Amino acid sequence: MMGTWEHLLGGFGVALQPINLLVAAIGAFIGTVVGLLPGLGPINGVAILMPLAFALKLPPETALILLAAVYIGCEYGGRISSILLNVPGDAGAIMTAIDGYPMARKGLGGVALSISAWSSFVGSIVATLGIVMFAPLLARWALAFGPAEYFALMCFAFACIAGLMGQSPMKAGLAALVGLSLSTVGLDSNSGIYRFTFDSVHLSDGIQFVVVVIGVFSISEILLMLEQHHGRGGLIEAKGRTLFNLKEMAQTGWGTVRSSVLGFVVGVLPGAGATIASAMAYSMEKRLTDKNDSFGSGDIRGVAAPEAANNASAAGSFVPMLTLGVPGSGTTAVMVGALTLYNITPGPALFTQQPAVVWGLIASLFIGNVMLLFINIPLVGVFTRILLVPNWALVPGILAVSAVGVYAVHATTFDLILMSALGVAGYLLRKAGVPMAPLILGFVLGDLMEQNLRRALSISNGGLSILWQSRISIGLWLGAAAMLALPPLYRAVARQRGARAGVAPAV
Repeated sequence: MMGTWEHLLGGFGVALQPINLLVAAIGAFIGTVVGLLPGLGPINGVAILMPLAFALKLPPETALILLAAVYIGCEYGGRISSILLNVPGDAGAIMTAIDGYPMARKGLGGVALSISAWSSFVGSIVATLGIVMFAPLLARWALAFGPAEYFALMCFAFACIAGLMGQSPMKAGLAALVGLSLSTVGLDSNSGIYRFTFDSVHLSDGIQFVVVVIGVFSISEILLMLEQHHGRGGLIEAKGRTLFNLKEMAQTGWGTVRSSVLGFVVGVLPGAGATIASAMAYSMEKRLTDKNDSFGSGDIRGVAAPEAANNASAAGSFVPMLTLGVPGSGTTAVMVGALTLYNITPGPALFTQQPAVVWGLIASLFIGNVMLLFINIPLVGVFTRILLVPNWALVPGILAVSAVGVYAVHATTFDLILMSALGVAGYLLRKAGVPMAPLILGFVLGDLMEQNLRRALSISNGGLSILWQSRISIGLWLGAAAMLALPPLYRAVARQRGARAGVAPAV
């Protein structure tokens, strides 16, 4: 352990060099802006800057620090549009919108933004400490997850999603099934057969995430805004505090720490990602702390928990990348590509062959998160000014940004038509009380779930028993069953207690 801390001090010597501090600050700011824009996300931000870093002939440790700063900056920035406009910047910010947007509608957008920045900071710091102390151990544990275990993890995540919605698990399940159905459109990577494309060449590559998320969130929100016909200026009120207070920090404190640890553990699993981590963290906090069904209507704990897990998962995804050479997320997969440009092969030997790269990167995560905290907290007041824009200017602005983001994917008008159709469908579903978060999560996790199921069945020659053979799989299946069975049981007990309490005075 002493050697670990000595290596970390050497990493700070690398990260604190003026050029590395400069690129970390630039990357953090660019990442925040990219995360703010719906549909771009960290993968695009890192992919855009990777060739630029190589063209500038930056040293490998400097290039990696830049890309890592963009990555964690995007995780911070994704919450901004999610809270203020109900349009998640990326898939990991979906859960933040459930309580963040209602807080903004109550005039607490600044509080939601500031507490999310703080919980993001805590989550990233906890996860970075986890990298320092547990990286080799957790990397070996992650190797125990095969396709069957990943499929069980996906099912557990969907069980968590169904448990998120309190009184409407059936509607949540319906939304998740719709998302899963949308994820099956396009070319089947195993058989090469086109599925549900209706002979349209535009659907051969499937439906893009940005089209779905902007359609069901942004366009449906615009339709709801137009339906409400607010005569006054702002979309929602922007008055009130812009920073959280000590009481709110204490209220979210333990939940933030719990979610940070959970997010880090999930992030270590290659391919699991921030989407699963934030959903599981939100579900956990709802079960542990939501005694009066306030989650979903603007509870500050529902903002802090997924943001802490989201950022902890992003930091945790560096563990398999650095120790095993296996990308922990799509973004770290791009970063692996950046290392190969410098003829550096990530893996166990990286810690001994390129210590400056590894420990400089880890130290820069600490520094980058401090920079992001100081960038985001002072800008809360600037961000909340979005809420003062009148509807006649805000609605066309949201529509224009949404259309540009969708058109940029394939440069086809078909995507714009599909976005509009999904927007109308999302509007009708929301009017019927169907939540949109499970739909997006189902869409995001659907492909990963299908691929791991097929790999598991291929290994077992079609035998289903492989799905529950390992202790990890059994534990996940039992957890999924508990998530589905316990909420109805808890509600039944609560109703029985309420009935007894109502009868007692009359007796």
